[in-house]
Amino acid sequence: MKRLVVRGRQAVFACLTIFATSPCAFAEKSSEYLVVSPDGANEVVVAIRAGQAGYEVRRRGEPIVNRSQLGFELVAAPALDGNFVVVANHRRSVDETWEQPWGEQRVVPCRYNELRLELQQQDALARRMDVVFRVFDDGIGFRYEWPEQENLTQFQVAAELTEFAMAGEPSAWWIPAFQREHYEYLYRRTPVSEMECAHTPATIETPSGAFLCIHEAALVDYPGMALKNAGGSMLRAELTPWSDGVKAILSAPCHTPWRTIQIADDAGGLITSRLILNLNEPNRIADTSWIKPGKYVGIWWEMHLGKSTWSSGPTHGATTANTQRYVDFAAKNGFDGVLVEGWNTGWDGDWIAQGDQFSFTQPYPDYDLPQLAAYARERGVALIAHNETGGAVENYESQMEEAFALYERLGIRAIKTGYVNFADGLPRTDSKGKKRGEWHYGQYLVRHHQRVIEAAARRHLMLDVHEPVKPTGLCRTYPNLMTAEGARGQEYNAWSPDGGNPPEHETILPFTRLLAGPMDFTPGIFALTYPELRPDNCVNTTLAKQLALYVVLYSPLQMAADLPENYAAHPDAFQFIRDVPTDWEETRVVEARIGDCVAIVRRERGGDDWYLGAITDERERKLSVPLTFLEVDRQYVAEIYRDADDADWQSHPTAYVVESRPVRSVTVLGVRLAPGGGQAIRFRATEDPPAGKTAARETLPVRPPVDR
Repeated sequence: MKRLVVRGRQAVFACLTIFATSPCAFAEKSSEYLVVSPDGANEVVVAIRAGQAGYEVRRRGEPIVNRSQLGFELVAAPALDGNFVVVANHRRSVDETWEQPWGEQRVVPCRYNELRLELQQQDALARRMDVVFRVFDDGIGFRYEWPEQENLTQFQVAAELTEFAMAGEPSAWWIPAFQREHYEYLYRRTPVSEMECAHTPATIETPSGAFLCIHEAALVDYPGMALKNAGGSMLRAELTPWSDGVKAILSAPCHTPWRTIQIADDAGGLITSRLILNLNEPNRIADTSWIKPGKYVGIWWEMHLGKSTWSSGPTHGATTANTQRYVDFAAKNGFDGVLVEGWNTGWDGDWIAQGDQFSFTQPYPDYDLPQLAAYARERGVALIAHNETGGAVENYESQMEEAFALYERLGIRAIKTGYVNFADGLPRTDSKGKKRGEWHYGQYLVRHHQRVIEAAARRHLMLDVHEPVKPTGLCRTYPNLMTAEGARGQEYNAWSPDGGNPPEHETILPFTRLLAGPMDFTPGIFALTYPELRPDNCVNTTLAKQLALYVVLYSPLQMAADLPENYAAHPDAFQFIRDVPTDWEETRVVEARIGDCVAIVRRERGGDDWYLGAITDERERKLSVPLTFLEVDRQYVAEIYRDADDADWQSHPTAYVVESRPVRSVTVLGVRLAPGGGQAIRFRATEDPPAGKTAARETLPVRPPVDR
């Protein structure tokens, strides 16, 4: 069944089911085309004016993006930026659902209306380029496509001219692009007009209070996109160049990634948007039974603290005995994996400058890899192989197949890759044998990561990528791509000269970096100060906030990052880490104030229990949380891990309370967050209430601490 929705100068067909793409004859008479989201809230106008293609976006009639240019400049060829006419247009509507092997939401609805314009330049070359817009209830995506054609086969992009002309004077949360540390910077909040060249995702608040996020989806064989300020509130795509300045090397038929704008009435709506995933291709791994979310521990934090070293010698961390200790701890506490860094030869000396010395199959003499892999398997645990490359991509690729085959034989199920190198210093040998330096997020590294993903999938290996190309939803297509870094994580709290991550940092990440995909933040530090090892550093949170991060900062692979002995000192708090899942049936946002506080609830996949994580910045906050997400007329026990009354991230960070109380769906729970603090709650389902009993609304205030 079709229904005709008429808006402005065009008619848009919305369907309840997918129907075949077909030209709309009436549309070819106009140079302006309107496509509307299924719920009618988001509108995109695509227009050809004086031969130039452009678009604009409105939400409920309010301008979001003013007229913005589309097109390209090419290397040694005429630009694809004007002289266009529309030779055909096609429309279709999609309304479907699909299921994730793992994720924040098991069943994902996918509803959009699509417009495809076939453009052709009116000159002797008559080159063709399609622009495709998909308009969802939670935002828009658009991309460029080049069909096979005689006058455009192999070509090089000098600049992508895509613009985002933000309406009004909005503000943004962003980090700078093309800097030494790549994505690992603290977020700034400024007017859009004061943005420098910024990485995506970049999150924007409009003057009317709507929230947007500009990013990209399905980044394959193309450079990553940043946003360059072009004056006022105008942002323009800035592609990551090759070392010779060329932005992209393409061969038609081909297409760009999707340029995305997520749109929500409140900040929490960005977190529950699945637009990035919906713009990626469906799963290409037929059997996903080997892809399993889980939690891991590892020989990692002790190195960042300086207690042990990656390099060989008397303080080497990756020894057989030390690894067995972690395996025993993991097996005892129900963890799935043990990460071991520094196990392989190549760490001695300046390993960043000499990344080509790494071996990914040869362990140090004090690390018995086959014996440890067997030791772990016998205890229901798997080793996680760390593959730090120092950015030496060529060296890694030369060993990758052999190494992955070895890991598969040993029963290793996951790899943590690393690409520690700075600015545009990733070494590459060009076709003439010349050494060059590349950025982490250019087309060269995008191609490399694709090869790693596919090679790992062939060997049934899951991936945790550090120093990555930013996530763009490829985990839908390749669900072995589990998680990634791509922001300032926990490690900065161990050694950063600027004092580590401030308390507001984790309240910004869910609305920025995590909109791109899961993040391996490595939460769970209990010994929040380390006066003997790092007296000038500390973790700038309370202990209760470290627990809440397991719910707030999503990753299907979560690390319990602290040392085993520090968990042994707090067994009651450690119970939450043991209990909390990493795979979810559904996710809801309870409170969302970017840079201030956030509270998220998630239901475990295939189960009845819910988990809440609430965190704040440096200020104390009190929240009222209605428990309407719980099943009606069913009893639950709230197992609460909260800040004590005297808790404070600066003066008393380890003060916490563990308590339980009965709750129901009608309960309104008082949640107090200490300065720099948080609260984690497991809502454990119990017996159903007696038949016929009606629950009355109740409010549970914040309770005083109990004696410890």
